[in-house]
Amino acid sequence: MATTDNMGGPATVSYAGPSLVPQQHTYGHVLCCLCGTSIMSNPSNMCVSCIRSQVDITAPIQKQVTVLWCKECNRYLQPPKNWVRAELESKELLTFCVKRIKGLQKVKLVDAGFIWTEPHSRRLKTKLTVQSEVFNGAILQQTFVVEYVVETHMCPDCSRAAANPNTWTAVVQVRQHTEHKRTFMFLEQVILKYNAASTCINIKDIHEGVDFFFSKRSHAQRFLDFLHGVVPLRYRTDKQLVSHNEQNATYNYKYTFSVEIVPICKDDLIFLPSKISSSMGHLGPLVLCTRAMNTLHFMEPNTLRTTQVEAPVFWRAPYRALLNSRHLVEYMILDIEATGQTAAQGKLELADAQVARVADLGSNDTTYHVRTHLGHLLNPGDTALGYDLTRANFVDDELENFLQKGNTLPDVVLVRKSYEERRRKRHVKGQGRSWKLKRMAMDTEDTMQLKKGQQAQADRRQQDLERFMQDLEEDPEMRSRVALYKDPAHKPVAAQQQADAMTDGYDDEDDLPEIPLDELLDDMNALQLEGGPPGAPGNDDDEDMEE
Repeated sequence: MATTDNMGGPATVSYAGPSLVPQQHTYGHVLCCLCGTSIMSNPSNMCVSCIRSQVDITAPIQKQVTVLWCKECNRYLQPPKNWVRAELESKELLTFCVKRIKGLQKVKLVDAGFIWTEPHSRRLKTKLTVQSEVFNGAILQQTFVVEYVVETHMCPDCSRAAANPNTWTAVVQVRQHTEHKRTFMFLEQVILKYNAASTCINIKDIHEGVDFFFSKRSHAQRFLDFLHGVVPLRYRTDKQLVSHNEQNATYNYKYTFSVEIVPICKDDLIFLPSKISSSMGHLGPLVLCTRAMNTLHFMEPNTLRTTQVEAPVFWRAPYRALLNSRHLVEYMILDIEATGQTAAQGKLELADAQVARVADLGSNDTTYHVRTHLGHLLNPGDTALGYDLTRANFVDDELENFLQKGNTLPDVVLVRKSYEERRRKRHVKGQGRSWKLKRMAMDTEDTMQLKKGQQAQADRRQQDLERFMQDLEEDPEMRSRVALYKDPAHKPVAAQQQADAMTDGYDDEDDLPEIPLDELLDDMNALQLEGGPPGAPGNDDDEDMEE
């Protein structure tokens, strides 16, 4: 209620009740000095429309930029002569585009982003938001679009490689003296996963190895450091003088890095020399190689004892495998009894088994009693792959000395469980793999152009590829080091076929190792158009490796 004091002063207002009405503040309004619109007071005394009509803070900024792009290596030219690699709509490409704009230093950049363009347009567009001070401290913010014209221009490295593929500076020659190339298949997948061969100008697949060519010695050295963390190896370096300029004392060399991978692979049977066995705590001397990554993992099948061998230790006193995976024989498990001894957190279990060769079933009753580390996997009626030492011929001095001392070797050494029959049934039903692998672009001879006598070698490579893909299905740890992709051509089994299989009774394929779908990646190249802009799949040289 309003009251007036006795002295005739101004009236005061008092409010009753628990809630108070907030006091409202009013701001002064002025007329725009140009159009006369009523606006809130600001330092320029002008409305936003008039400020924009009088001042354009984007006028000194470049609106169209030309960028050079090499379609061979998918790199952009950063003047004066630096080539940077960036994918479409990536942070790296956005940073590259913003730095190419002239006049952007005079304003404050608030936001930046890409605007979608047609893949074949060879145009890139960015939307930028900037701020600047105008008229006595007033801040004006504007948004504008910058267009980039992508022009193809071959970088010096690709130009030199295209003119003459032999103009390389350094080469890494990777070799492994074994009867198969599964190690190189694994190495290829690891290289593809981490893009370690991005600086290679050429790759050649030759007998017993692969050659990687580089335009700079530093690139070859970086690639060699990567190989050190993947496979056990040793290497030597050589250089050859190509040219010499006496006036300015400059030399041009070609460098060669000769890399040799240890000649031992997974599932190989090794007879350790006496000195090596003693240094390992009298392990073996007959051991299995369970893993060949950057270190070698050995296991004694009779005791489940394990050890690891580093590459430098192996090369001090090298030795070769007694038998490799090409000598594996299929056995039928007639009876098996676990001993209760386990290792590797239950992944290995010692057991006594009675086996017979699958090829001898129906012809003779020869059986063998073996001790195996596969007690957690094998059951009566299963099949397993192993080495038949009774029919093998060995040429090894250490083994001869071992046998002359009255020692004996086991008749059979089981290596792994066999799923060949289950895989054969799956193939007959037309159920292929739901995944695929990618391959590097290598210079190799076409299978149809192979000379007579070399077709058998191509068939062995196909067998090695199939065995490598089976290893990926059976070994989760190996699978975690490579990239597997979904196969868009795979057709899932129809629901009716699955129901028919269930009505037929127990299906042997239930325990067949398979790769879960959550471990497969989407092949992004299949989701884009070929022959598109930089980074499109049409410019990708990678091929697919299917079953």
